[in-house]
Amino acid sequence: MGHFLISAAHKSSGKTTISIGLCAALRNKNYNVQAFKKGPDYIDPMWLGKATGRPCYNLDFYTMERQEILQRFALKAQSAQISLIEGNKGLYDGLDLDGSNSNAALAQLLQAPVVLVIDAQGMTRGIAPLILGYQAFESNLNIAGVILNKLGGGRHESKLRAVIEHYTDVPVIGAVHRNAELKILERHLGLIPSNEVSEAENHIKVVGDLIARQVDLDKLVTIANTASPPLVETPATNTAVVSPDIRIGIAMDAAFGFYYPDDMEAFTKAGAELIPINTLQDTTLPPIDGLFIGGGFPETHMPQLSGNKSLRQAIANAIEQDLPVYAECGGLMYLSRSISWGDKKYYMVGAIAADTVMHEKPQGRGYVQLQETEHHPWSRQSSSHSLPGHEFHYSRLENLSTNVKFAYTVRRGAGVNGKFDGILYKNLLANYSHLRNVKNNQWVHRFVDFVRNHKVTNRVTTQVCN
Repeated sequence: MGHFLISAAHKSSGKTTISIGLCAALRNKNYNVQAFKKGPDYIDPMWLGKATGRPCYNLDFYTMERQEILQRFALKAQSAQISLIEGNKGLYDGLDLDGSNSNAALAQLLQAPVVLVIDAQGMTRGIAPLILGYQAFESNLNIAGVILNKLGGGRHESKLRAVIEHYTDVPVIGAVHRNAELKILERHLGLIPSNEVSEAENHIKVVGDLIARQVDLDKLVTIANTASPPLVETPATNTAVVSPDIRIGIAMDAAFGFYYPDDMEAFTKAGAELIPINTLQDTTLPPIDGLFIGGGFPETHMPQLSGNKSLRQAIANAIEQDLPVYAECGGLMYLSRSISWGDKKYYMVGAIAADTVMHEKPQGRGYVQLQETEHHPWSRQSSSHSLPGHEFHYSRLENLSTNVKFAYTVRRGAGVNGKFDGILYKNLLANYSHLRNVKNNQWVHRFVDFVRNHKVTNRVTTQVCN
């Protein structure tokens, strides 16, 4: 079970496209590949998951304890022959001055050799001090190879290889030339999600074939196999089948798809059956006990979402009838009265007394810290317990009702208005912040318990009324 971490000298070096291509290329060589992504991210893991044919899992120092990262990695990697961990930003970039949450720190925690992707546009001899500097900055980090990216041609590649071989001891395991076929379309939150790209699988195949021809996969596997297994006992998996006793609808379509795989697994473990709902096509809600609408890009599907009046009305009616609902970011936008982008305005569900307006620049971006208020509807946590999460939204709410109650005080981040997040209405909780179901924030279990308790209460009330 070899593994390696792929990082870069700086952001936008092309490591995500190369990571997708490596996953596809290794899978084509009949390796069982498990992908991981450092930090909070939905879109890159979607592509990596499609490339490997299995879910990609996030490893994040901000929301997870170190031991939890080790256990999650060990558990998910144990059924694979090789694991690829894609970093975020540059190799040494992170929140803290000491680098304790950097990509390098993750590589050291997982005892993973590092493959460094270098955007070599316009570089020749200058690539040597760059590599030497990265090696010297943290000498206990194993930079085991480099992949040169965005090369101008064969002559450029030859010069770079000669410089690196002469001045460093780092092997070049790949040289990827500029090619329009390697480009994955982007929008304001990064790559367009694979659930929106109808030709995603074909594109992954093209990228995988190109990478396979330009990267020495055998060398890469050899590097991966030099990794030491992380020093952690693999947690025992509970093989007992939990019979679901509640049904929770989940919006899953081109407009909404920002869900963490381990969060989805937590729903099953908690005894909830997830019922997919297509907000663009379904005209009514199925029989459900609760509803979860995650993040996504409702702003790019405004005409279709607004045009599906039947489902919008069904959701609004269900919320009025006290259906337990949880929504994050894009889900919050969809549940507001309207979404405006430029000179276009479309009506939405209307359960939240506010209007969503898109802006050119992010209105909330990065990690958040939330403190629960006394109004939070789910089971209580310690009043001193601070919840980590993340946000990334170009929209903000306008014309928000002044008598709205909130579930969270924002200690770090933007939330709804810079002070609060988590709009409450009846049994609806909707926030801009994204949460992860981790050891210190088991929100899935709390929401499932809330749904279950409401179902039991309704059953008892119905029996009494009868």
